[in-house]
Amino acid sequence: MVHRLLTEKVEAALGKYPVVAITGPRQSGKTTFAQLIRPDYQYVNLEDISMRDFAQSDPKAFLERYQDGAIIDEIQYVPDLFSYLQVYTDQRQRRGEYMITGSQNFLMMERISQSLAGRVALFNLLPFSLQELTNSSFPLKSWEEYLLAGSYPRKWAQQIEASEYYGNYLRTYIERDVRLIKNIINLGLFQRFLQLLAGRVGQLFNQSGLGTELGVDNKTVDSWMTLLEVSFIAFRLQPYYKNFSKRVVKTPKVYFYDTGILCALLGIRSESELAIHFAKGQLFENLVILEMLKNKFNQSVAGDFYFWRESNGQEIDLIIDQGVQVKAFEIKSGKTIQPTFFKALNRFSELYDATQPYLIYGGNDYQERSQATVMGVFDLHKV
Repeated sequence: MVHRLLTEKVEAALGKYPVVAITGPRQSGKTTFAQLIRPDYQYVNLEDISMRDFAQSDPKAFLERYQDGAIIDEIQYVPDLFSYLQVYTDQRQRRGEYMITGSQNFLMMERISQSLAGRVALFNLLPFSLQELTNSSFPLKSWEEYLLAGSYPRKWAQQIEASEYYGNYLRTYIERDVRLIKNIINLGLFQRFLQLLAGRVGQLFNQSGLGTELGVDNKTVDSWMTLLEVSFIAFRLQPYYKNFSKRVVKTPKVYFYDTGILCALLGIRSESELAIHFAKGQLFENLVILEMLKNKFNQSVAGDFYFWRESNGQEIDLIIDQGVQVKAFEIKSGKTIQPTFFKALNRFSELYDATQPYLIYGGNDYQERSQATVMGVFDLHKV
C-alpha cells in the first residue's frame, strides 16, 4: 500500500466543505483514494451507462438516493449534476457529504466555477510521486528506474512491464477518451502528433512547425494540445517575463504528466537506451518539473510555475513565483557538478534580487553552496 500525501488535506477539507472534488488522469488512483478515505460512503460510477442514464434523466431522484455520504466517480459525464449539487448541498448544509472525481480537468473546473464556487474543496491527484514511492514497499534504486517506470498505481501494484502498461494505456486513451472528448476522425494522425510532441519535450511549443509536419492548420494543433491538457497527458509551461525586457522568450514549452508515457512514445525501454538517447536531458528536466508539480498539489505549496529564457539562449528551467520570493531551478542530468551549471542561475539572480536558486542534478549529494542549493531528485520534497 502506498500512502498518498494528499490524505490529510482531503480529510481536513471534508470537515469544512459539503463537496470535495478530486481530479486527475485516468488510473491515477482517484477512486481507490476516495474509498480508502471514506470506505463507508455509497459509491456510484457514472461511466456505468445505467447509472449515467439515471443521473441524466432524473438528477433529483439520483441525488435523493445518493446523499449523506456518497462518492460520485467521473462526474463530468453528467455536467447538469453540478447545478443540482449546489441546490441540494445548500439546503442540507452537511459537511463532507459528497466526494466527486473526474478525469477531465478543464471541464470539471468550468462546472465547479459556475455552480459550486465556495462550496467545494478541489484537489489534483496525479499518479504516485517519487516521495510516495520511496516511502512505500516499492523502493527505487535510481531516478533512471523511476523515469522509465512512470508512476501510475496499477503499473506498480501489478508489477506490469512499462512498455506493456503504457502501450495499452495510450491505445485505450486514443481509442476511447479522445473520441469522447473531441471528435477526431483521423486517430492515426493524432497519434503521430503525440509522438512528435514527445520528441519535442522540454522545447518551445512550435505550433506552426508541428502543423506543417502533420499537414494540419495551427487551430487544429492548438485544439489537440488543449485536449492533451484536459486529459492530463501533457501540459504547457508558460514563460516568465514579469518585469523583464522584450528580449525574453514568450512562447510556452511542452512537458508530459508522466515520464513512463513519454518513454513509451519515444520507444525507450531500458536504462542503457536512456543513457544514450538524444532527449535524456529533457526527460530528466520533465521528471524534475513534474515532481515539483506533484509536490505543489500534494502539499498545497504556493506559487505559479514558469520557465525563463532570454533571446540569447540563457535559460532557467523552472521558476516558482511565490510573490515576495522567486525560486529558480537549473536542471542538469549530469552526475558530476560542473561550474557551468551555475551560469544561468547567477545571471537570473543578478536580474531578480529576491531569488532562491537551486541546482537539481543527476547525482545524490545535497550541498548548500553560496551560488545555489544543490540536490538530487530524491531530495526534491525538501524544497
